Amino acid sequence: MCDIKKESLLNKNKGIERTVSNAYDELQSFRTWLKWMCVDQSNAFSACLSWFVFILLAVIVPCFSHFLLARDDSDAAHSRPYDNVVQLSLSSVAALSFVCLSQFVKKYGLRRFLFLDKLCDESETVRRGYTEQLNSSLKILFIFVLPCFAVECAYKIWWYSSGGTRIPFLGNVIVSDTVACILELSSWLYRTVVFFLVCILFRLICYLQILRLQDFAQVFHVDSDVESVLREHLRIRRHLRIISHRYRSFILWALMFVTASQFASLLMTTRSTADLHIYESGELALCSVSLLAGLMILLRSATRITHKAQSVTCLAAKWHVCATIDSFDSTEADTPITRATSDHVFPVCSEGSSDADDVGDEEDELDNTKFIHAYAYSTISFQKRQALVTYFENNRAGVTIYGFMLDRSSIHTIFGIELSLVLWLLGKTIGIS
Repeated sequence: MCDIKKESLLNKNKGIERTVSNAYDELQSFRTWLKWMCVDQSNAFSACLSWFVFILLAVIVPCFSHFLLARDDSDAAHSRPYDNVVQLSLSSVAALSFVCLSQFVKKYGLRRFLFLDKLCDESETVRRGYTEQLNSSLKILFIFVLPCFAVECAYKIWWYSSGGTRIPFLGNVIVSDTVACILELSSWLYRTVVFFLVCILFRLICYLQILRLQDFAQVFHVDSDVESVLREHLRIRRHLRIISHRYRSFILWALMFVTASQFASLLMTTRSTADLHIYESGELALCSVSLLAGLMILLRSATRITHKAQSVTCLAAKWHVCATIDSFDSTEADTPITRATSDHVFPVCSEGSSDADDVGDEEDELDNTKFIHAYAYSTISFQKRQALVTYFENNRAGVTIYGFMLDRSSIHTIFGIELSLVLWLLGKTIGIS
């Protein structure tokens, strides 16, 4: 009895050891990145520094840039008529991202928020795949941010070097322009990176659930117990509800902010007096591309995981059909069967035929047209398989926003609403009917 208690305590300690943060854990690069971006709030000093940098780069510098530098005078080459939309859009999404990220890290901790404390319950394949994706997440962030930042740097350097401003607030024009240019670029980079960081973290969490669903799909290829299948699916649904609950406010507000920004941009650029010169509207286009890219990361990750979760229903139904056919074939093997002849002859193709080769990587284990070999399913009764399929059909999992499922149908609905509003706005401004 004592040995059993000792073993249970050792198992608990092992599980706890995996959740303890240390300098050499999987999140070392993430923690370093959060500290360099001044969004780490692990202690009082870091929290004060984080809020100070946020107020400086997301509020003070944009206001200074708009009210003092973005002139609208006779110098048409250096005027920035869309600067108010750019600054307000970037600051709004940055404030939303900063508040949500601070709340996530403060309330859950980085390890718990990224579900790293649950990896001890997953298979080796899931752990390895999630660790690789975790290490490459920052690279994905730089892939999105660095091209836009390079264009922004080129524009700002041209604007200041060609005489965009002559306000010697430091006593010297060259020093003043250099400091103002660095502050503006730092503000743009900070606000954009904070927004993309929250989007990439959501993509990372969704990728973990996709790995779990792919691992879960293997239970239909082996002799599995219905109860264990049901328990695992309930655990996946619970994690999807947790993700939906944590991110629903951010996704909803991000969608509203980006939509408002795009409509404000469209309203200003379709005016009769609007000048769409690249030096004036280029920064607005860059801002729109950045915001839409972050929003697409959110929506694509949500719809992808919802599609994968709902594909389990199709896989379970196919598993049920194959097992049922296999059971009938085994019981009727000795019974002569008279098959009805038909004018239509359907050729039987093997799995290695050219038809299967043409599919390539477009199908996976959650959504494919291959039959499941059901040689080991005789231990599961027809009633149990039917009950499991009925459960999957009536309990579809996925990412939701206040009960609204984010799947491909919902994306089509959002696109239809946005397109209707755009056409209405264009009809009011330039007369499209």
